[in-house]
This record gives sequence, structure tokens and C-alpha cells, in this order.
Amino acid sequence: MATNRQVFDQIAESWYRMRHWPLLREELDELAAKWQKGTLLNVGCAHGADFLPFSRDFELWGVDCSAGMLRQALRYSAKLGFFANSIAADALFLPFPDNTFDWAISVATYHHIKGKSERQAVFLELRRVLKPGGEAFITVWNRGQPRFWLKPKEQQIRWRLKEKTVYRYYHLFSYGELSRLLLETGWQIIAISPEKSYHLPVRDFSRNICVLMKK
Repeated sequence: MATNRQVFDQIAESWYRMRHWPLLREELDELAAKWQKGTLLNVGCAHGADFLPFSRDFELWGVDCSAGMLRQALRYSAKLGFFANSIAADALFLPFPDNTFDWAISVATYHHIKGKSERQAVFLELRRVLKPGGEAFITVWNRGQPRFWLKPKEQQIRWRLKEKTVYRYYHLFSYGELSRLLLETGWQIIAISPEKSYHLPVRDFSRNICVLMKK
């Protein structure tokens, strides 16, 4: 089985074509208005679409383990007319000094981390590079969404290419598991909720878990 890094290298161009705009634009627009300016880190930036709401007033930095995705990020930022510093790096080992960034975002990245100790480590690492009082916004897939009912929390999710089908590893979080993990790693949770497009009264069935948290 290929690693997620290898899979994302393979799907990078099709990802660029299919996910051309931020999936959670409303949430990111609100954050850009709230934060206003500063240094922003995007962990698992992929082709860079989630930079768009921050592209005018922020100093942008993105890390991704996939060199293929980062090549698409250069293409994307050139097309949309903004600049983002991009570095090939693993979320477990962010190549920055302590207390570097004012803000951080990470959309649909941390559910790709395999292993409980590794999941603890990535949240400690994100906290390390954020300035005291800095905020981070993360999203992961929710295990409670209907398509995963009665299925294990460890999943291989397919992506179809023209010539073959490849699979990405996912760890599906519950609201409770993610909250506990963040508190264990020293975060203050400001808000934990479904995506804004979710309108059912019970949050447990949402597709995404969205967290705004503070160092």
C-alpha cells in the first residue's frame, strides 16, 4: 500500500482541477476578518486554495509532505495573483523556530496522521510554532457522518485516476476524541462545531469537525 505522501503526489494534478476553491470559504473568510493581518501557517496546504481569504493582508507560509501538491501550489498562486512561501515538510517536524506564527490553519490534514502518539505529536508541534495567544483553525472528518456508520475509524478512502484507483489513509475522529486530544496537548478550545453548511440540530452527524483553538 502506497503512503499518503506517494498517493498525494499521484493525485496532485487532478486535485488541482477538482478542488479549485476553498471548501470552507465562509469559515476562512470570517477568520481573515477576525485576524486581520500577521504571519499565517497553513499545515497540509496542498495546492493552496485555502490561502485565498488571507492573500491580501497576511504573510503566508505553507507546508505539505507532497512535492507534487507544492508544484500545483506554485501554479495556483501564480494564477490567482498572490505569493505564499511553500516548504516540503511533515506535520510532525515543522521546520520553524518556536513561537514563529501569529495564526495557523489546517483544513482536512490531521485526519491523515496514523498512530495515536503521532497524532499527539503533531498537535504539540503546531502549538510549538505558534506564538503565545495565537489561534489555530483545524478541520477533520467526523466518524459520525452517515457513510461511516458501523465502520472502523481507520479507513482507506479511494481516489480515482484515469488509469487506476489509489487510496488515502484516514483516521476518523469523534468530537469527544478530538477535544480530549487537543486538551491533552495543551490547547484551549475556543469553539468546536460542524461546518457552517451543516444545518441538522444534532452536530454528531456532520461531515467535518471544525475547531478554533488558542495557544
